[in-house]
Amino acid sequence: MAARTCTRLDTSLQRLGGQYHDLEHHLLRNFRKYARDTTVPAQSATTWDWLALAQHHGLPTRLLDWTYSPYVALHFATDDLEAYHEDGIVWALNYVKAAEHLPDRLRQVLRQEGSNVFTSELLQPVSSSLRELEELQTEPYVLFLEPPSLDARIVHQYALFSLMSTAQSVLHDWLMDRPELYFRIIIPAKLKWEVRDKLDQANITERVLLPGLGGLSRWLHRHYSPRSDGKVFLDDNEMR
Repeated sequence: MAARTCTRLDTSLQRLGGQYHDLEHHLLRNFRKYARDTTVPAQSATTWDWLALAQHHGLPTRLLDWTYSPYVALHFATDDLEAYHEDGIVWALNYVKAAEHLPDRLRQVLRQEGSNVFTSELLQPVSSSLRELEELQTEPYVLFLEPPSLDARIVHQYALFSLMSTAQSVLHDWLMDRPELYFRIIIPAKLKWEVRDKLDQANITERVLLPGLGGLSRWLHRHYSPRSDGKVFLDDNEMR
């Protein structure tokens, strides 16, 4: 599942605009070059490990973030206080049936592994680069990739990435031709506070999903912010 306030499923790379597909290789190459002095994957890391790391840290990529958890998706549909005047959207995609549209070689790998999604270790022997991924099939397709456990955020958010076989392919358009693969849940703006209250009571918060001081600060900022109905978002039994 994925949460959106907009109605289209486009990637951060596509939102760059211009000739974004020509920039993808340069973005990832320079990310790998300048990330050497930071915490990075091992020297044997694959393209897919680097792509997941780059996406995780905000680099524009062709990846889209998904989660196995409907509660996590609802969190990200209701965590932005500036968007409470807008409806939220949760996209639910059947990744098992989506795998039926993969090239034969990729489907065979999943069958042999008894899996419905890829890891970098599964994908690397079949396709070691974005270019090879595109060459496996002329018709665009989507695959789902479980990221490595780079940190607690990915683990706690039950994270999953999707990527199209070409940078120009838009998952939204691909899905419009295959309506049996997805459905959308609309969260009316007037119900967002009620949904948000219930999520907080279930401990689905920034403090849990974004471990660390940054997530803690985001949770406290939202928790104490005035609500649009004039109330303060505070649980007296929990905090003073």
